[in-house]
Amino acid sequence: MQWTKQNERTVYENRWFQVNLADVGLPDGRHLDHFLIRLRPVAVATVVNAADEVLLLWRHRFITDSWGWELAAGVVEDGEDVARAAARELEEETGWRPGRLHHLMSVEPANGLTDARHHVYWSDEGEYVGHPVDDFESERREWVPLARVPGMVARGEVPAADTAAALLLLHHLRLGRDTGR
Repeated sequence: MQWTKQNERTVYENRWFQVNLADVGLPDGRHLDHFLIRLRPVAVATVVNAADEVLLLWRHRFITDSWGWELAAGVVEDGEDVARAAARELEEETGWRPGRLHHLMSVEPANGLTDARHHVYWSDEGEYVGHPVDDFESERREWVPLARVPGMVARGEVPAADTAAALLLLHHLRLGRDTGR
């Protein structure tokens, strides 16, 4: 059942992504054209404080015209260390500088369409350094109890797959039980 890429060509490209068209061979010998999006790695970060509250952004996504809770995230610049990019994004979007970052997980949120890999980090300490430089990224930033996470995800309040997966894993690691809906 393994598909094989015969060739691939770029149909559109900018500094953020490439749209490519691949000729894919199927196991039965047929071929199909498959569009894919090539993206830079994404660095994601948050802080979980001593009260088991996680720092989240409440933001609107115009593409889906939806509101939801997300973690601070952004693309890794050429030559940039992924953990440093995660710390940079967190500070730019929330005004909080994280302490020592711990790698939580790496996920591919839409690997049937894109090669985007999201690397999620967290810290158990942070320092507020001032109003976020990128305050246009979110309507507000809040400390949300991890105990509320499973219910928030179940209600669709956390629509981004990387954020939902990371929050559920943090909930499990920090609280070790389903405190529910």
